[in-house]
Formats: sequence, structure tokens, C-alpha cells
Amino acid sequence: MNQYSASYECWGRFPKASHIIHRMRWITDTIPVDTGQKILPYGLGRSYGDSCLNDGAVLLITTALNRFIALDNTSGILRCEAGVTLAEILSVVVARGWFLPVTPGTKFVTVGGAVANDVHGKNHHGDGTFGRYVKNFALLRSDGIRYLCSPTQNQDLFQATIGGLGLTGLILWVEFQLIPIHNPFLDAETVQCKNLSQFFELSQESEEKYQYTVAWIDCLARGRSLGRGIFIRGNHAHHLEKRPPPPSDSQIIIPVEAPSFLLNRFSIRAFNFLYYHKQRSPRVSQIVHLDPFFYPLDAIGKWNRLYGRRGFFQYQCVVPYEGQSSPIRRILETISQSGMGSFLAVLKVFGDKPSPGILSFPKKGITLALDFPNQGRDTLELLERLDQIVRANNGAVYPAKDARMSAASFQTYFPRWQEFAKYVDPHFSSSFWRRVIAPHA
Repeated sequence: MNQYSASYECWGRFPKASHIIHRMRWITDTIPVDTGQKILPYGLGRSYGDSCLNDGAVLLITTALNRFIALDNTSGILRCEAGVTLAEILSVVVARGWFLPVTPGTKFVTVGGAVANDVHGKNHHGDGTFGRYVKNFALLRSDGIRYLCSPTQNQDLFQATIGGLGLTGLILWVEFQLIPIHNPFLDAETVQCKNLSQFFELSQESEEKYQYTVAWIDCLARGRSLGRGIFIRGNHAHHLEKRPPPPSDSQIIIPVEAPSFLLNRFSIRAFNFLYYHKQRSPRVSQIVHLDPFFYPLDAIGKWNRLYGRRGFFQYQCVVPYEGQSSPIRRILETISQSGMGSFLAVLKVFGDKPSPGILSFPKKGITLALDFPNQGRDTLELLERLDQIVRANNGAVYPAKDARMSAASFQTYFPRWQEFAKYVDPHFSSSFWRRVIAPHA
């Protein structure tokens, strides 16, 4: 296996990094520890910040570890190599009556990445994170030892690796539980949400009745309209007399980087206004295919180019719920007042199902995720102001979507970080990890 230098990006396209590339071909391969450089596994690079980057060191490319090992069609237990993507899994299991137990907003991530970032989705309020459905996995450490990790075997490595950002070793294969479905469609309802108060009401109303809930919000709205948006909820459709056609497989590809002048407060404000008002009825019920319901952005290839060469910052935080007095209100007010809004802002309630992962991000509360075009110092200063609110309210920021949080913030958000650090493979590291543990390195 030859090594070579190359530039690999994260999805936010910031920061830039250069790497020595080493490709894994088989799960029987060994980890290249003789280079003297730190190592980090890399799947499809859908992390938004530098948790998937290892500037100046080795990236271990895992996409060739893409083989299915076993599927029990009676129990719905799937075992596959870590480089298999969620898209590849769906192409096999949906027709057999199964679906992912938890899925993020894109299916173009690897199973290894789903475990390493302990991904969450629209069903967290009832079902928790992906890590809750992992039965076991094989972990290769740099000393050449392969560990079978499960809730009862090598439990410490199991808990450190779920949400462990690829730092505990190389995940070779994963066995996890699927959930049964009758067809690839959902009974979905979209509701115009006039403000943050109505969002809380809809969330409470939907918690027991709907498996999946999420809201797009206009993050530039102010006053009585603060937090207005479109609330989306749905359940798997169990019985259909007539199935609607599936969506087209064609994908729009963004061919070039968008010019930076298109990304300003006026274009963002106009987009938010039009998106909110596109739904003419207060409530719309329909049967939808799982692709547009779970993965709307996957229909736009390379959509990160819309933010131009400078890239963008995604910011996702979780803060206590606390109803109408939730700190999320102050966060939204701070964003609105800054004028630096986002085309894509998502609001969601997290439930109280604990993850097995030591560094897992979700916890009971309310989470906000949004994108900010990279405008340099102004953007960084805004994000630091948001961090101050999150820190003061015992919240956290998602490492998989971060490119700039301070070491002090990380260590506040994740008080078990020193416990986790004991399980970091001595030959593994990342740009993110060096940034957030630098004062204690």
C-alpha cells in the first residue's frame, strides 16, 4: 500500500489541511505506525470541522472496507465493514423490510463514522443515538491487537469508541440492530410554526405521537416571530393502499464555488422569508418517500460549494429545554441581532435516552444546528458569544460540527474528557484533538 501526500477537506471546507494518505484495503491490513506520524481514520469526510482532519500527519482512508458480512433477515441484525455507507445499507435493507435505527441528515457517511461521531437524528427524543443500537465491533489498535468490543466485552473501549471521534483505533466492522418497516414511505405532516412558543407546544404535542420530529426555523426572525419556521413530524407508513412513486435518483451537482457576494444578510433574509411562506396552508399532511424526508440535502451534490472557497462554519449546540425560558431563546436573539443568519437552521428536542459513549454529544435538552458563511473575525466572534451562553447553561457543542471551539470550552462541555483520554490510541490524533487538549498535552 503506497503512501502519498494529498489535500483532504472536511465538509465545511475550513480549515485547510495537508496529509499523508494511507489506504486500507482489507480488514486484515495493519496500521502504518512506522512513519512516526500520528494517524486518523477517514471515511467520507462529512464531519464539518477538523475532527476528521489530521494536518501534517497520516489519514487512514477506510472507504475500501466496504463489504457486507452478514444480515439476519429475521432479527434485523447487520454486520458490515466500517467503510460501508448508510446509502449502501439502505439500498440493501429497505427492500427487505428494514431501516436504520438512527440516521443523520445525510446517508453519505460510513458506518465507522456513524459510530465514531455517535450520530443522532429526528428520532432522538424517543430512540437516542446510533450507539445505542451497536451490538459489537472490532477495533484495531496501533499495537496490532484486535479487540472485540461490546457492552459486556472490552466495555471500556466500547464506551470510548462510540462518539470517540476515531481516536481510539481503527473500527474494522460493526454489528448493529436495524428496525422493521413495511415500506419506504412515511406519514408526514408539516406545520407552520409562528414562533418559538409554538415550537415548544408542537414539540410537546408530538413527543408521544410521532417517531420523527424536527423544525426548520428562520434564524433572522425577531420579536414575536422569533423562532418561526416549519415543524416537520412523521411516522413510518404501515399501511398504504396506493404507494406514491419514489423520488428521482437524479442529483443536482453544484459545479463551482458560489461567489462570496451572494452570501449576505439580504440573500439569507430573503431565502428565509420565502421558505417560511412557501407553505400556504398552516398544516399539510402527505405520504413521502424516506429520501426527501430524511435526506433532503443529499439531492444536491457538493452543496457545500454554495458557501464559496472560504467555506463555512456549522454550529450545533444543545442546552437545557426549560420550556419558554430555555436559553435557546437568548441564542436565537443573539444570532438575529448579529444579522449573520443561516440558510439552514434546524431546531430539535433531544430526549433522555443515555448513550453508551463517553464523549457522546446529545443529552436531554433542545438542540440548534445552523451554518454560517465564513466571514472571518465577525463569524468567529459571534460563535464565541454563542459559546458563552452554552457554557453558562451547562450545554455542549458537537465536536463533529466544530472547527473553532477553544480548549476551555471543550473541557467544560465534556467533563469526562480526561477519562476518555486514557483510551486514545498513542499513535492516533487529529487536528481537533490537538486543538482542544493543547493546554494539557
